[in-house]
Amino acid sequence: MNPAEVLQLLETRRSVRQFKQDSLSREVIEKCVNATRLAPSARNLQPLEFVYVDDAELVRKIFPMTKWAGYIMPQGNPKPGQEPVSYLVVLENKEISDANFKYDVGAYVENFLLACWGFEIGSCWILSVNREVLQSILEIPAKYEINCVVALGYPAESPMAEDTNDDIKYYKDSDDRLHVPKRKMDHIYHLNKIHEKR
Repeated sequence: MNPAEVLQLLETRRSVRQFKQDSLSREVIEKCVNATRLAPSARNLQPLEFVYVDDAELVRKIFPMTKWAGYIMPQGNPKPGQEPVSYLVVLENKEISDANFKYDVGAYVENFLLACWGFEIGSCWILSVNREVLQSILEIPAKYEINCVVALGYPAESPMAEDTNDDIKYYKDSDDRLHVPKRKMDHIYHLNKIHEKR
């Protein structure tokens, strides 16, 4: 992969909340998790573990345990027939974790999201989860704590990023396309010293 392809992967990945119902290859997901485990880890403790869920009954049970797109709820929820086809549940192994594990989560999950996007698999990183019920559904032992969930499936929508001056709330237009405002480069990028907004 050349630098332009890497940049394209990074620049085109968006959170997806509408999914086709085609199943995903477990072999491909395993490759993505392998890329995930190679992410940086504070003190190299590597306290994160993963449960991949693609059993149809379990997938149906997980869906009501998640909340979607807070700025535009319920408009941002997956529509009937466009729900995720699988999930990756990210666990903190409390027996080997320390206070720095939260930094690992960002690196690990972003590796996973990008690896999936390389296979054209859409994803949505979800923090608003009913952890207690989900822990029971998946029979997760007490030494683990659910950190987050990643919803997965081939995209049935094409969210677009756009520059914003101030409003960071995503929205849907009249064609039901999701727009994701991003702070402009000249608002976040400084050279040598911090400069006021240009």
